[in-house]
Amino acid sequence: MDAALTAEQHAIRRTLRDLLARSGGPEAIPAAVRTAEGHDPDLWRRLAEELGLPGLALPEEYGGAGCGATESALVCEEAGRALLPTPLLATSSLAAPLIAALGTPDQRAALLPRIAAGDLTAALVLPGGSLALALGLIGDNLDGAWAGGGRAGGIQAREERGARLLYGEAERVLDGHSAGLLVVAAHTGGYPRSRTQLFLVPGDAPGVVRTRLTALDETRPLARVELREAPAELLGADGTADAAGALAATGRTVAALLAAEAVGTAASALERTVEYVKTREQFGRPVGSFQAVKHRIADLYVRVEAARSAAYHAARDPEAGPLALAQALEAARITTGEAIQLHGGIGFTWEHVAHRYFKRAAGDELLFGPVHRLRDHAARRAGLFGADRVTPAAGATALAATTALAGPGAASGAEAGAGSASPPGVASRAGSAHGAGV
Repeated sequence: MDAALTAEQHAIRRTLRDLLARSGGPEAIPAAVRTAEGHDPDLWRRLAEELGLPGLALPEEYGGAGCGATESALVCEEAGRALLPTPLLATSSLAAPLIAALGTPDQRAALLPRIAAGDLTAALVLPGGSLALALGLIGDNLDGAWAGGGRAGGIQAREERGARLLYGEAERVLDGHSAGLLVVAAHTGGYPRSRTQLFLVPGDAPGVVRTRLTALDETRPLARVELREAPAELLGADGTADAAGALAATGRTVAALLAAEAVGTAASALERTVEYVKTREQFGRPVGSFQAVKHRIADLYVRVEAARSAAYHAARDPEAGPLALAQALEAARITTGEAIQLHGGIGFTWEHVAHRYFKRAAGDELLFGPVHRLRDHAARRAGLFGADRVTPAAGATALAATTALAGPGAASGAEAGAGSASPPGVASRAGSAHGAGV
């Protein structure tokens, strides 16, 4: 497999990086997240009109660009570098693929062109409280437990005079406070034979109450969505759509995109740290000239590069997505934490951007992890524990990915569930320090 990027892919990266640099980068975050939308509407419009990012992966017949996961991963990596607060993840990575996979021709024709144009944002409303579980990243989602349980658990759907009404609430809905369209998972068919289906609810429909919540990471706005007899439209034609299967398929691709985004976050934090230790002096010499600092930077550089390789491998092979996500989330958490330490006292202040990188890494692990559960589920799917083995093809793919993606911070073999890691040798550290620019 040729892993090199094409000229068009390099152009996507370069163009987006230039645009985001002109928009202010991470320093512009405070103003953007304090808007009613939780992001900069003008920048979102430019990303849609000039670059077509909301429709990058959508088919051309719906106004999209028809690109693959690799191009989307490039976009996500650059968004992670800038800590970009946009509805791109919630709309284009989570909601739009579900509409494309399960929607009727009329639903796709009505919604996807508006999403591709940036005119419509969407949010995935999952009442169970675990986005990672609903997407099949940390466990099997076939039993429907991710959508709430019991007679009154989760969100309930009922029919009244030919109309479908939803009742219930969901916490921690990504971009749920401002999305123009809600894709809601709800129980149908009554208790105890209920099954979970996906429904479309306009964000301004009667009976919809949305409350923005305080989040650890301001660039990932979260909301509580309450539905009080809200009118809804079933996503799909006859209610036989495999919602759990579609969510799991979407989850594997989303894992690869999130991995690329986490790599961008870690890489940007590392680059800023390298520049700082080159100029910060202690005892009459730059901090970066000390061997201990060089070794720490080298270790971080190896982690980030290994996670980048894993992320782009997963973009080409979605079965490797959860493992790549685990490796990237761990690399981002360690790198952003070390960035604060290596910045010294200034790294702990609110005026410095280092804490925003750390919050992005910690917040993403809370939403889509934790790391040890991502690895545990991947190991079980591969049959490493002698139980819960999946189909031979999927198991072989996951097992190969477990071995191929093992790097600093990634578990290998039977250690996949434990998250153990072996540090690189001193010789590799010295070479990596040179590569990191220290």
